[in-house]
Amino acid sequence: MIKLFVGLGNPGPEYQATRHNAGFWWLESLAHELKLSLTADRNYHGFIARTTVHGQTLWLLEPQTFMNLSGRSVAALARFYKILPEEILVAHDELDLVPGQAKLKFGGSHAGHNGLRDIHAQLGSGDYWRLRLGIGHPGVKAEVVNWVLKKPAPEQRDAIEECIDRTLKAVPAMIAGEMDKATLLVHTSKPPRPKPPRPEGI
Repeated sequence: MIKLFVGLGNPGPEYQATRHNAGFWWLESLAHELKLSLTADRNYHGFIARTTVHGQTLWLLEPQTFMNLSGRSVAALARFYKILPEEILVAHDELDLVPGQAKLKFGGSHAGHNGLRDIHAQLGSGDYWRLRLGIGHPGVKAEVVNWVLKKPAPEQRDAIEECIDRTLKAVPAMIAGEMDKATLLVHTSKPPRPKPPRPEGI
């Protein structure tokens, strides 16, 4: 079961709307859904919220360390409250998925993502859950840094927001420890199909 939900991004208004902050967008949407306010906590180098669902303590964490040092924040909270890596879900931007797509994955490599790289290092394990939120790829490796630190086009942002809304429906299953069900919900939720044009004269 998931006890700690983490959203990755960079702090500060200049980064707020950039692709690299898709994890922040997801976590903030989750906080809104649970009617929680994220508040600054220096002990854990981030914004946090705490609640209880079905008798289980649940944490939300938005590291404010900048992406490359995300693990410092995650490990501090996880160690203090004795949360195991497999009880952590990290929502992050994913270059290899198009905007509007998402994948739930357990374990594996950090695949070059700097936030995941530091979480791996600080936890000493890659055995945590990741919610990969598609932001698309610029097509050229040399353009990746510029791509993730730029705002998505409006239609891409809309697709990501719709994806966030859909994947939040899997959260109750995640909290209950029904990760197979959660994975199914994330992977089978498809972007809504565009409505056909209405015939003239109706």
